[in-house]
Amino acid sequence: MAQDARILLVPGSTRAGSTNTATLRTAAALAVPGVAATLHDALRELPAFDPDQVDAPPAPVPALRAALADADAVLFCTPEYAGTLPGSFKNLLDWTVGNGDLHGKPVAWVTVAAPGRGSGAEQTLRMVLGYLGADIVEPACVRLPVPHGGVGADGLPADAELRSGLADVLGHLRAHVAAARKVQDDLRVVR
Repeated sequence: MAQDARILLVPGSTRAGSTNTATLRTAAALAVPGVAATLHDALRELPAFDPDQVDAPPAPVPALRAALADADAVLFCTPEYAGTLPGSFKNLLDWTVGNGDLHGKPVAWVTVAAPGRGSGAEQTLRMVLGYLGADIVEPACVRLPVPHGGVGADGLPADAELRSGLADVLGHLRAHVAAARKVQDDLRVVR
């Protein structure tokens, strides 16, 4: 039996009522066959990046690195702030530079901003992930706008189209992980 694709869901917002975090909570709650999705909602706990602490980082950093190491793929959902990534989210990415935590790791993002917004964050995220050597899974990088007031009393967007889109994103990541595992298995057989 095939192992589930372990997908780490990383929101880029520290705001309590974040639509981005609510979207990833929704993704975590979906029952997508072959996917085990886990929300990493500890952005606000990370200290400011300090290159002098890369080899002996503060406690929240090893927890982030362990979550990334355990994941087969990572799905980000971040707001745009002042035309780019929020500083706290860029800080999270900065902590991954020295260790290569995202190098070769399949990644994607979902943008929930209204049409005409969020492209600066997408462009910057693409640039940073490229610099980190992440494996960007293009079919899983999508825009699924959540309208203002689109999050229900339970803290989750209820829109069926959004849920279907998120299931598709998780399915693309699952398929990418499965293909990579097959290549690894084939290489083991050849050796």
